[in-house]
Formats: sequence, C-alpha cells, structure tokens
Amino acid sequence: MIDIETDVQLEDGLVVAAFEGWNDAGEAATDAVDHLLASWRAQLIASIDPEDYYDFQVVRPHVGFDSDGEREISWRTTRLWRCQAGPDGRDVVLVTGIEPNLRWRSFCTELLSYVTSIGATTMVTLGALLADVPHTRPVPITGVSSDPELAARHRLQPSQYVGPTGIVGVIQDAADRAGLRTMSYWAAVPHYVAQPPAPKATLALLGQLEDLVGAPIDMRALPEEAKAWERGVDELASDDSDVADYVRSLEEERDTAELPEASGDAIAREFERYLKRRGGEG
Repeated sequence: MIDIETDVQLEDGLVVAAFEGWNDAGEAATDAVDHLLASWRAQLIASIDPEDYYDFQVVRPHVGFDSDGEREISWRTTRLWRCQAGPDGRDVVLVTGIEPNLRWRSFCTELLSYVTSIGATTMVTLGALLADVPHTRPVPITGVSSDPELAARHRLQPSQYVGPTGIVGVIQDAADRAGLRTMSYWAAVPHYVAQPPAPKATLALLGQLEDLVGAPIDMRALPEEAKAWERGVDELASDDSDVADYVRSLEEERDTAELPEASGDAIAREFERYLKRRGGEG
C-alpha cells in the first residue's frame, strides 16, 4: 500500500530511482540520489508500507526519539520525493529505498501504478557494480535503454546483459511494460575498494544525470571528496606491491581499450558539462 503524504500532479515527470543492496556497489547509486535530495530540496510525497515487502529480521526497524523526545520506531522502506531539476527545471520524483525481500512483482506494480497516476512518463534507474577497473581513471558508465529515441539522443545502447538481476533490472522491465520510457545508468566501482563510499562513482552518475535533465547539478564538496578518495586508494596501493602491480595492469588495459575515446565527443561532452555548471553558478 502507498501511503500518500501530499497530493501532486507532474508535467512530463521524470522518475530517478536507486536501491540499497545488490545493485549498489560502494553505495554509489543511492549516494547520487541522496545528493539530489539535498541539492534539489526534495519534498516527501509518498512511502510504501513495508509490511508486505520487507523481512524485518533482515531490514530491522530503528528505535529512536521523535522531536518531542518520545521514543518511536521507524520502519525502513521505499520513499518517493518530489523536486525540480533546477529553478525552472523538469518535474522529478526521486525514489530512495532498499531492495525488497519479498513479492518483487507486486512491489513494482504498486510503485509504477502510483508514479504513472501522478504524471510520470520516464524512469531512470541508477546502479553500481564491482568491476576490474582502475581507480585512477574516469569511472566507466554504462547507459542502456530500450527506447530508440532516448537511445539516440543520449548515446545509449540496448542492454546485452544476461544473468542474475536485482530490483533495478526487474523494475526497469516492469516500467517498460507499463508504458514508461526507461533508461538505466551503471557505474563501475573498482572491486579492490568495494567498501563505501565511492564518491568518484557517485560523481560520474550525477554527471550523466546533468546531461539528461539539461541543468547543472550543484556538486557541492563531491569533487573534492572524489579526489581525496583517489589519494587514499593510492596510499593503500603503494603499501602493497601486488595491488600496485595489479592497478598498473588495469590502467594499461583501460588506456589501450579507450584510445579512440580520448578526444572528440568525450572531451566535448565534458566541456559542455563544465559550461553548464558555470552558467548555473552565475
């Protein structure tokens, strides 16, 4: 059941969703949505009753105190927030939550029925996976879409993945079937630094969303956090010769594979993002 906090109606609404758990290496995807919650001053509009979808022995409730000092139990679940992408930007619904433990198909039906009823037309899911990539290079982002027009406009490809999937893959398939236009962006996090946070991957996902919404995102301290993260991993690698050798081998593979991408469109896209951010600052 959806618990409605406030009634809303969107115009050509965009849904951006990320879920804690299997789809969220280094918590890069959920950190990206959390960043948007603050940057775009999101307002809570609805939450999903967790009773039917979560195993509370796995996703335990928290005990704390409310604003009046009374003890209360808060139940972790999936929540929906409304905001705008920039001062005059597109209507956006941010979805934050945990991968459900139970009844995934019912969960997707309930969530998608609600967002379509309030005017959502497009859904973007974010994910992050552990991969054989070096921490010293730009974070690889894989963008996929089954919509030909979106794929052409945003340089996306049809998904070629075959294998186990998480709630991100399931909800994207369900959104397709429900008539929403769908996209998914996945960041590759170095498997040898799997523990969160992964600010460099979060920053890369937010860069893709900037292109998508056509408005600058205030990155706040995230670029400095990404640099500090990279320096910290450099120090760890320097203390272990095997890890240092492994990182060098990954760098060589990456540099060789991406030589054609070192100029042209890739540089133009990065420069375009820079100009948009500068324009937003003014």
